[in-house]
Amino acid sequence: MRGSGGRTLAGLALAALLVGAASGQGIPPAERRSGFDQMAPETRAMQADETANPGMLWVEDGAELFTRLPSPGAPACAGCHTEATMRGVAARYPAWDEATARPVDLEGRINLCRTRHQAATPLPREGRDLLGLTAYLGHLSRGLPLAPPEDSRLAPARAEGKTLFETPIGQLGFSCAGCHDAHWGRRLGAATIPQGHPNGYPLYRLEWQGLGSLERRLRNCLAGMRAEPFGPGSAEAVALTLYLMQRAAPLAVESPAVRP
Repeated sequence: MRGSGGRTLAGLALAALLVGAASGQGIPPAERRSGFDQMAPETRAMQADETANPGMLWVEDGAELFTRLPSPGAPACAGCHTEATMRGVAARYPAWDEATARPVDLEGRINLCRTRHQAATPLPREGRDLLGLTAYLGHLSRGLPLAPPEDSRLAPARAEGKTLFETPIGQLGFSCAGCHDAHWGRRLGAATIPQGHPNGYPLYRLEWQGLGSLERRLRNCLAGMRAEPFGPGSAEAVALTLYLMQRAAPLAVESPAVRP
């Protein structure tokens, strides 16, 4: 059903909700809440039980890929890394890459390792293999607190991410902060507005009926704001991820999380 001017009634309700929303206030560390806390008990139980969590199918794929040779004569990931050395890695990305002199997210790091050390082609973003490897690495860090690097070289990108989060964009003039800082915990239609933390990604979303990355969720949100989505692995997407990781710390890594 549509109202005057072509906007849906849902869009008008959202606009009313966000009028005058404060940005820049942030959420104090003591008040930071995972989306897990806002889910129905049966969905929380699905995430907590590894035999029922559908994201574990991707973790199993990633564990197999970690030990598989990408091509004859090329080393497997396990040829350089062990599960012990990779525990905590997912909690520390995005991080600075010396060779390219820019921050990279975990997906970017995996693909850089493939091209630099395995003579292999980059894996497609949102493809099963890259999602599997990131879910596997996330699972190795499960329960550890997010620990974004204290690296001054990341400061400009993190500041850019904060600006992207707080600045109204798109045809509707909304900002990320307008929902996730100013109105978290309230309801928008049938849904509870979460704080928007990245600690569960990659995660299995019941709406998607599959696993997806944080970048996919950002594209969904931007499309809903009638804004142009960021390109895969773009500097803007990495910058926003950097800020979101800082904003969420010290919440624990939950990957692969389950969300509605």
